[in-house]
Amino acid sequence: MSTVHTSELSALLSVEDERILLRAPALGLWRAAPPEGAVIRPGDRIGQLEILGALHTVLAPAKARGAVVGPAREEALARRPMAYGDVMLVLDPAAASGGALAAEAAAEAQAGALENAGPSFRAPISGRFYARPAPERPAFVQVGDEISVGQTVCLIEVMKTFHRVTYGGKGLPERARVAAIAPAEDSDIASGDIILVLE
Repeated sequence: MSTVHTSELSALLSVEDERILLRAPALGLWRAAPPEGAVIRPGDRIGQLEILGALHTVLAPAKARGAVVGPAREEALARRPMAYGDVMLVLDPAAASGGALAAEAAAEAQAGALENAGPSFRAPISGRFYARPAPERPAFVQVGDEISVGQTVCLIEVMKTFHRVTYGGKGLPERARVAAIAPAEDSDIASGDIILVLE
């Protein structure tokens, strides 16, 4: 059965014992949940809900702020069954002020530094970033390499399909040297995120 991507849904919110509970906005199969310890803010993507073959992005509602502390049940399932109002995530606002928030601030600072580092090549689509064609193979590009238009720089996985990403685009030089590779191997990136910083 093919899956169709459609709209965005906002999770329901309730508060119990100073913890924020994010609840399913509809009946469906939930996937791509954020890991325990992730800091969630209003508008953040907290997964996808498959409803009758259609995928809906689930967003954190207003006032949703905290670190993910649960629930941990059924973690082995790729898609968790959810009824309307079932608890999807438990957030602890106090936990977000510790190490998780510091790590997030460091990541934001690094992203800001990359934005100001000079010309960059950006992701054409959202998905999972891979710098190499296979775990045992060398990376497509490394820091210091000279790249040219049409050269493969990475793979981006979207829905179990791997897309070869080639260098080039409006405003980019025909040849450039790689100064930095921004995403970590096997990390999620969004369309427009920096992949390569160029010099």
